Amino acid sequence: MPPDRPNLVPLIAPPRHGDGPEPVSFEEGARRRLRRNRGLATGLLAFMGTALVGTHLVPDPGFGTLLIRATAEAGVVGGLADWFAVTALFRYPLGLRIPHTAIIPNNKDRIGRTLGRFVEKNFLTEEVLLSKLRRAEAGRRFAAWLAAPETASLIADSVASALPRLIESLANRDLREFADRTLGEQLRQADIAPVLGRAIQALTASGEADILFERTIGLAVHWLQENKSQVDKLVRERSRWWIPKAIDTRIAAAIVSGVTDLLQGLGRPESEVRLKFRDALADLVDELLNSPEQRDKINASKNRILSHPDVQAWLGSVWGELSQVALTDLARPQSKVRHTFEHAVRLVGQVLATDPAMQKHLDDLLERAAIHVIAWRGEIGTFIAEVVRSWDVRTLTDRLELVVGSDLQYIRMNGTVVGACAGCVIFLVTSLLP
Repeated sequence: MPPDRPNLVPLIAPPRHGDGPEPVSFEEGARRRLRRNRGLATGLLAFMGTALVGTHLVPDPGFGTLLIRATAEAGVVGGLADWFAVTALFRYPLGLRIPHTAIIPNNKDRIGRTLGRFVEKNFLTEEVLLSKLRRAEAGRRFAAWLAAPETASLIADSVASALPRLIESLANRDLREFADRTLGEQLRQADIAPVLGRAIQALTASGEADILFERTIGLAVHWLQENKSQVDKLVRERSRWWIPKAIDTRIAAAIVSGVTDLLQGLGRPESEVRLKFRDALADLVDELLNSPEQRDKINASKNRILSHPDVQAWLGSVWGELSQVALTDLARPQSKVRHTFEHAVRLVGQVLATDPAMQKHLDDLLERAAIHVIAWRGEIGTFIAEVVRSWDVRTLTDRLELVVGSDLQYIRMNGTVVGACAGCVIFLVTSLLP
């Protein structure tokens, strides 16, 4: 009679949809199997006991009756012995405190320590864990999973569902104050001078600074040409009353012309003014990277800007507007935020799936994480032992019996059957011998 495999699934089975009976929890199903198998084992033992008693009531037993009596007698012995063995695992048989019974309740702490050491010595080792990780090729599998068409949509749906709650939680005043204390303090302590210096250096080396400079000069020249009347008006307002207006007009035109010539000179790449401008940029970069005084001034200015109430109010209003825009977009069926995130995940997955070097990097990261876990294996084993020690004895016994108790009842059944067969064979052998 083959035993049922122990059911080690979670305590609550997943719900079934549609018409039909209500879903049964694992615990209730395990109790039903335990009651059924216990009833079968006890019934088989009772059948052997009945047969034994019945054969003793026969007045003149013949060979067949004696064979049945011997078979039933051995079956009762085998069944009782295995009942005692199975019961002794979980409790005292018949409530009698016989030595070396109620093994699990009396050795709960030792079981926890043994289980912790077993996991520590046989699972959390470099030989076992790292070799398993290398065979698993987690980087390649993760890349293939991420590149699958349905993965990007699944991740985007999850993010789109979580983002509104995250954004709304960030509106909490206490959380904002916490973010200001942590992130704000990090920003205030950050040294931005080297970052600015390297950014200016990169712009200068790439020629972007010259393009930006020339465009700025072009805009300034265009503005002067478009606003000559404004310059003329400013000169007349600041001129003496006795100076003729014609002279004021000529002075304004000369100012516009002179500034235009200066700006156009700056616009020529090899002009002396442009060379001086480049030298000034180089000096600024050097000061930002190497001058402690200049760096202190830049960082002090940055902190004053961050601490200004108007700047903080502006940042708060910007965050509020961006949050509202994001929430409105996420509420739409065709969310741009969700579509953008899905596209980004799909793109990363496709690139990662064709990049063995990056997959190897992911494997290395996972191995380093596993090594950190292995370094804590002693604490993990102790944690397992402490968790088992904290369990209630009755609860632990009941849970273990639910998991394996129904299978152990087959030991009782087999013991009864094997005992009966042994008794039958022994009786036949002894009866047939001269």
